[in-house]
Amino acid sequence: MNAFDKQSGKQQIGTTPDHDTADTASASATDMAAGKGLSRRTFLKGAVAAAGIAGFPYVHAQEKITLRYLGTAVNQSADIAKKFKEDTGIEIQYIPVTTDDVAKRIITQPNSFDIVDTEYFALKKLIPAGTLTGMDVKRIKLADKITPVLTRGEVDGKKIGDQGTAPKKVMFLTGEKSTQFSSTPTQWMTLIPTTYNADTLGIRPDLIKRPITSWAELLNPEFKGRAALLNIPAIGIMDSAMAIEAMGKVKYGDKGNMTKAEIDQTIKILIEAKRAGQFRAFWKDFNESVNLMASGEVVIQSMWSPAVTKVRTMGVACTFQPLKEGYRSWASGFGLPRSLQGRKLDAAYEFINWFQDGWAGAYLMRQGYYAGVLETARTHMEPYEWDYWIEGKPATQDIKAPDGQLLEKAGTVRDGGSYVQRMGAIACWNAVMDENIYMVQKWNEFIAA
Repeated sequence: MNAFDKQSGKQQIGTTPDHDTADTASASATDMAAGKGLSRRTFLKGAVAAAGIAGFPYVHAQEKITLRYLGTAVNQSADIAKKFKEDTGIEIQYIPVTTDDVAKRIITQPNSFDIVDTEYFALKKLIPAGTLTGMDVKRIKLADKITPVLTRGEVDGKKIGDQGTAPKKVMFLTGEKSTQFSSTPTQWMTLIPTTYNADTLGIRPDLIKRPITSWAELLNPEFKGRAALLNIPAIGIMDSAMAIEAMGKVKYGDKGNMTKAEIDQTIKILIEAKRAGQFRAFWKDFNESVNLMASGEVVIQSMWSPAVTKVRTMGVACTFQPLKEGYRSWASGFGLPRSLQGRKLDAAYEFINWFQDGWAGAYLMRQGYYAGVLETARTHMEPYEWDYWIEGKPATQDIKAPDGQLLEKAGTVRDGGSYVQRMGAIACWNAVMDENIYMVQKWNEFIAA
């Protein structure tokens, strides 16, 4: 695993071997401990008195709980794991893999993790497999505080673009073990939101030396040999579609759910551009995108916000460029395998509730993300940080990353402005198309051309 992965930009904990951690604690034990006036947290730490009352062997009561956390390292941070352990005594064991491997493990190895961080766009593939459980809203203490951007597709009371797999379309299930999405809120959520963002193109303004205002610039021959594209098919084709539609070459019904004819048109245009030498690279890894931009080999490309941040911390000019056609957005959240039970299940809900309490949200917002619950994150940020990251106001002090590195000097304004401006300009969301198999086949033809 690279030290930096996807949107993270933080150094990650390495993977440790998976192991079976069968959990034999009964639900009644938790109930009995609670009845004796002990908090769940005390119980989870293995209080001896609670163990005795519940009938647990003394040694078992002293076993530490470790949650195996599967994900793409978007939100996996050594600092978050350390803080959570300090607050609860519960260990986090990160299992960082690629986006495709997250989906594969959820479907084929659901017992190999205790909690998963995945993206909403993948749910149309994942939920039908029946390996994830509905998340009980009643156990999520801040469920009613989750941003309406995700639950209702609104920001500041206004509807936002919902082409593709907008989270509101796949946020709820009809029942705990259901494989059917509900179009209205229910007690059972598919994922509990962690982070989300509005993505656009990254550019080197010092090398381009003119305004960039449209996605069409990605395919502008002016940047022949100095453009790069993300090589994750489901996302790369949407970046391409944003550019192609901006050029006026194709008008899509839904860029996140193309017809075969639209896919064919898109790939034909991309192959022509590739053969003309438009692309310097097709990247899959966070570090690749950073190195391409920092070196100056590429001046315009698909990019993620923290990758832009990383380039800036290297002292290189880089802008996450707002574009007139809007943003391609994404959102991720925590899910649980159906097999999880007992103390492990309690610990997983404890982690999710802790994550929404604000410390982790504030930490990740300092990397350029948005938290699922904004108001608690705000309580863990300085007023000037909140004004910069959320209000779009000029920084009154230097803006620093979670590790203390300088991101922006006082006086700068966040690329794209405020939360309302950025999230209000969403054009489409990451998606899995109905014609996904065909799309991937055609995308691979493009990469091989």
